[in-house]
Amino acid sequence: MRIVTSIEELKELYGVVGEASITKVTGVLTPLYRRMIEASRFMALATVGPEGLDCSPRGDLGGVVRVWDEKTLHLPDWRGNNRVDSLANIVRDPRVALMLLVPGSNTTMRLNGRAVVSIEPSLLESFEMDGKHPRCVVVITIDEVYFQCARAVMRAELWNAERFADPASLPSPGMMLKAAKGDFDQEAYDREWPAQAAKTLW
Repeated sequence: MRIVTSIEELKELYGVVGEASITKVTGVLTPLYRRMIEASRFMALATVGPEGLDCSPRGDLGGVVRVWDEKTLHLPDWRGNNRVDSLANIVRDPRVALMLLVPGSNTTMRLNGRAVVSIEPSLLESFEMDGKHPRCVVVITIDEVYFQCARAVMRAELWNAERFADPASLPSPGMMLKAAKGDFDQEAYDREWPAQAAKTLW
């Protein structure tokens, strides 16, 4: 298999970077970038640590992150699986990357920066939801932010309901757990999980 082994070879393969691809990168949130980010309810959070890379889905009803100022975002850490892979990475290596989606829009937002894990009581309390608070808030300092070319979302027809997968055609979480551990109670997990998740979103 022929592979690319140098930056020079990559540049020769892809050619000159377009002006817009460079112009769109900023070190702070512009007012329009802020509008896009505040409209996002779902994102992927990428982190790095001694064990390797991690990419975690994050979502929230009123906006997945809160804009504090032009250089700072707050990401509440709501209920999850308690593996804390992303948080453990951030504690040891602050580098993070975000890919934010806006339902209905083909334009996505990308952000690279540094983060810390905060347990400041007033910050936790500011995210109260149904009487509950996140156990921590990831405070992200922006290094660079820009919008991503829409072609990937357009190719995928991501928001086209006619292209949505039929859930019945996919393996259930219980099935996948049973495949990993033969004696896992697949039926009980699939039966109980939806109600449990609905009660523990926050």
